[in-house]
Amino acid sequence: MNKIKAGIIGGAGYTGGEMLRILVNHPNVEIAFVNSTSNAGNSISDVHTDLIGDTDLTFTNEIPQDIDVLFLCVGHGDAKKFLAAHPINENIKIIDLSQDFRLENNSQIEARKFIYGLPELNRDQIRTASNIANPGCFATCIQLGLLPLAAKGLINNEVHINATTGSTGAGQGLSATSHFSWRSNNLSIYKAFEHQHLNEIGESLVQLQPELSAALSFIPQRGAFTRGILAAMYLESDLTLAEAHTIYEDYYNGHPFTHVSKKNIDLKQVVNTNKALVHLEKHGDKLFIISIIDNLLKGASGQAVQNMNLMFGLEEWSGLRLKAAYF
Repeated sequence: MNKIKAGIIGGAGYTGGEMLRILVNHPNVEIAFVNSTSNAGNSISDVHTDLIGDTDLTFTNEIPQDIDVLFLCVGHGDAKKFLAAHPINENIKIIDLSQDFRLENNSQIEARKFIYGLPELNRDQIRTASNIANPGCFATCIQLGLLPLAAKGLINNEVHINATTGSTGAGQGLSATSHFSWRSNNLSIYKAFEHQHLNEIGESLVQLQPELSAALSFIPQRGAFTRGILAAMYLESDLTLAEAHTIYEDYYNGHPFTHVSKKNIDLKQVVNTNKALVHLEKHGDKLFIISIIDNLLKGASGQAVQNMNLMFGLEEWSGLRLKAAYF
């Protein structure tokens, strides 16, 4: 088959860089252009210096329309502004990595309807979609820990969630809480009980368990490491550990990136991969769930490419056989 011609908007940031690292080695994709208004004319390998020898492309401030798919690797609020200012041919599929179209009441702009792009939830809809709203990183990690329970109608008590993310989750622009001297050897909590990803998590769980009314109590943390998310969750449950394992293994059967581990898990197992690992334990009447992902891959650019593969009829894992940075 002919290669998929892809364009990237916002190619200089963390998610744009990860998109480039995946797509330059994707067997079915040709990168047609990489747009960055601040770096137009500069070589991509001058900005993403690890790509020296991998690509001769330069950034452009133009937006050619002779492509098959457009990735929007832009900040929250900027995707909607971009599409309002730059009409894109209706035959071009769009995958947006911002939060602009994730919620149902914000999922449409003019004639474009965006499907929530969590393959473990909406794989069939993604296959026929023209526009995808890529999930948030915290949302992906937490949902993958809870979806099998919701599918069985088993979230009937408050879910307590503590999740820690690496510094790349804050984006490439420096802020008071993202620069090295503050983040190193430090740990902090932010947006307790109010994080914006709670809304998309709630919509996904209700999609599977319509009568869901249990609270999701979420404490996000900033970790003193670069990449990855570990979410630790628990709720009261009558399930035995064996029953819980069966429910989770059945739900993720056939999903190539999400795996249930009977051994405890750690971030190094997933960093630099598109994998998600889930571990279950039973403590008295509480079911304890650990879920881990790489926030820039399964939580952003890797999942966006996974969605592209589904949309174009490719194997779901194409271009995403990535090695964990284990040592």
